[in-house]
Amino acid sequence: MKKRYSVILLCLLFLIINAEAQTKKIITGAERTEVYLPWIKDKNIAVVVNHTSMIGKTHIVDSLLNIGIKIKTIFSPEHGFKGKADAGFLVNNNTDEDTGIKIISLYSSHKKPTKDDLKDISAVIFDIQDVGVRFYTYISTMTYVMEACAENNILFIILDRPNPNGFYVDGPVLDKKFKSFVGLHPVPVVYGMTIAEYALMVNNEGWLKNNVKCKIKYVKLLNYTHSSLYQLPVKPSPNLPNMKSVYLYPSLCFFEGTIISVGRGTKTPFQIIGHPDYKDKNFSFTPVSIPGASKYPKYENIKCYGLDLSNSDSMILKSKKINLSWLINMYNNFKYDDFFNNYFDKLAGNSNLRHQIINSSSEKAIRKSWKKDIKKFMKIRKKYLLYED
Repeated sequence: MKKRYSVILLCLLFLIINAEAQTKKIITGAERTEVYLPWIKDKNIAVVVNHTSMIGKTHIVDSLLNIGIKIKTIFSPEHGFKGKADAGFLVNNNTDEDTGIKIISLYSSHKKPTKDDLKDISAVIFDIQDVGVRFYTYISTMTYVMEACAENNILFIILDRPNPNGFYVDGPVLDKKFKSFVGLHPVPVVYGMTIAEYALMVNNEGWLKNNVKCKIKYVKLLNYTHSSLYQLPVKPSPNLPNMKSVYLYPSLCFFEGTIISVGRGTKTPFQIIGHPDYKDKNFSFTPVSIPGASKYPKYENIKCYGLDLSNSDSMILKSKKINLSWLINMYNNFKYDDFFNNYFDKLAGNSNLRHQIINSSSEKAIRKSWKKDIKKFMKIRKKYLLYED
């Protein structure tokens, strides 16, 4: 009897310890200032940051300035330093009103820092919250900054942040013929890596221009695994307002390359899909101009009918897969010659997906066509993981 109770107590103790481990607060790289301060003390630095670059309730720029770090330049990605610019809209250079530091946009006349941009800079800190999806452009900005640092012998420091979609890997692997700013590397749509892991892969696989190598230092997360379901404290961009949108984004962004609206210009972007001619009239929405989010949304002021998918995020969490059925079904509802536009192949990373849908391939057959490339990618990915799967 005593032995039985001992076993029960041990099991309970294990469950308690395991539960505590699961609830431990994830500490971001930015919060671990004691690790990276020695690397930047008494040096001129630049930072690649935006509105997500927070240490608690304080922006990292303010935090570093408060302890005497010399920030010479702020580089900003798509959506700008404050994260309020519309998707795809160019962002101009300017000056931060609060600090007087010059802001150089990497989503304007050039997407890669020039030699002049990096003059007198000893180190560049990258601290931006990514969402772990190939066509989300922050990883492209990071790649170009890494190239510039490598070419100018400048240290590149990554303050790692969790990947909210880091719990799975799925989607077609990009064919290099379809390389663009919404897809630079031969990775699946959802690649299951943090920003630091991704940078190490890009650097060591020779994916930087001319195979240059960047001097990288990184600050790891604490209490994070790839199975951690991390709730983003700040929305990563104007049209990903909450975790529902973040989880549905990998599946719904394909519609940006079609005639279908993804709800830009509404309060639930990337949670709803529709078109003015959709036959089922049970659900509707009307996109309107929302400055700082969707200035000129698709079908502005026109009533669209479609699907409310706002409660489908749980399906993604359970299946750990991109949902292709929505795309296939929407195409079958229209079969218009102009259903797809030129942008679709860039998002897919190939032309195969478009042809497969037009030719009525099943979701199972489409997924089977990804299998070989995903398996190859997983072997590459494994080399650079800093955290448990």
